[in-house]
Order: sequence, then C-alpha cells, then structure tokens
Amino acid sequence: MNARFLIDECLSVALVAAAKARGFEADHVTHIGKAGWQDWNLVRFAVAHNYVMVTNNRRDFLKQYAKLEIHDGLVVLIPLAKRDEQIRLFGKVLEVFIARNADLINTLIEVASDGSVHLRSWNAEGHDIGHIAKPLW
Repeated sequence: MNARFLIDECLSVALVAAAKARGFEADHVTHIGKAGWQDWNLVRFAVAHNYVMVTNNRRDFLKQYAKLEIHDGLVVLIPLAKRDEQIRLFGKVLEVFIARNADLINTLIEVASDGSVHLRSWNAEGHDIGHIAKPLW
C-alpha cells in the first residue's frame, strides 16, 4: 500500500502511529515543521508530496480540494473528538484504504461520529459544492 497520510495539527499525533501500525506511511503537520501553516499551503504541500490529507477542518479543506484537478485523497473526521475516538474513526478509514488497495485518487472520505464512512468524488471536475454546507449522505 502506497498511501501516505498527512495528519492535520487539529488531530492527535496518535493517528501517525495508528497508520504506521497498519503498514501506511504518515506524518503529522507539527512533526514536519508545518504547524501554523494556512490550509491552502497545507493542501499545496500535501498534493506536491503525494499525501492523503487527514483533517477535521471540513469546510476549509473541502473548498480547497474542490479547486484541484487531481489529488491523492482527502479524509475528514467529522466530529471534534478526543484522541481515542479519533483513532477509532481513523481506523475505519484505514480499512477502506486496505479494501480498495489505497486507490482513492480524487476521493473524499468522510467519517461520521457513528463510524459510518462516506466516499464521493471530490475535485475540480466532480463535486457537489452544496455538500460543503449540507452533507448529502
């Protein structure tokens, strides 16, 4: 599996260990000197370095990724949860990556508080901008 995850600073650094335990590469924004970067800069960095971005900053990142022609994927953990809950929800994402052999180019993966995982196309050519304000699961 070639997926590389970039974990946003709004999420626990424990997600890096969770990804690595399942055989994925992962970095946390704060560990690679990108803490405090604007979202658009993080998006540009993630795309340039073939990262799947993982965040719970849904609105800003959906807007940024809707401008892209191609990206390796965007993961949004919907609830503002504590560390253990983040790990549980991120585990659901990792299961999807394993099942799909890490092939989620231009895909948005959203995980709700009940653990349900929702996938949809999300790039400049394939997205429903209304989904930003009102999720259509």
